[in-house]
Amino acid sequence: MKMTGRQKLLKTFYPIFSVFNYLTGRGTTIRKEMHETIPPESVYKLEVSLNNGEKITLATLQGKKILIVNTASNCGYTPQYEELQELKEMFGDKLEVIGFPANDFKEQEKGNDEEIAHFCKINYGVSFPLVLKSSVLPGPEQHPVFQWLTKKEKNGWNDHPPSWNFSKYLIDEDGRLLCCFDPSVSPISKEVLNAIEG
Repeated sequence: MKMTGRQKLLKTFYPIFSVFNYLTGRGTTIRKEMHETIPPESVYKLEVSLNNGEKITLATLQGKKILIVNTASNCGYTPQYEELQELKEMFGDKLEVIGFPANDFKEQEKGNDEEIAHFCKINYGVSFPLVLKSSVLPGPEQHPVFQWLTKKEKNGWNDHPPSWNFSKYLIDEDGRLLCCFDPSVSPISKEVLNAIEG
């Protein structure tokens, strides 16, 4: 699925959009866990169904960092797919990036799972796992992984749901939620890189 005219425009203007958001502080909040809190519930008990028909049990990722991102194909932040792929290649086996396509914000992910996978691969070279299209916001349809990420009684400290598409959640090698990055924080920003390397 090739880019629409709108998607091409979003990709072209992404650098300007990013600088504007950075300068105005829009969507740039970073939340960090400061006390090495042990999660009341283990993230490693969860599994995800991928849009290629496979399943990943998160326990198989123990020992590496995991960056979980809610994504969409028609968003001003959609070009971050390319940066997420770059990040994955940069860290190799030390990091798993998992995309959660979601249509929770202004109908910005209308495609089906096959269309989403095709769009991401041909336009941004995405090879990291993409989960079946899910809901990431609190409610009865919220994906269990995002329930864990956004409920203090599960992860130990964070109650903040995604503020928009391309919110990012970093889990450490032992299954603790380390940081939450708002959408305007680039996946290859020094803040994300330092958190992964730390």
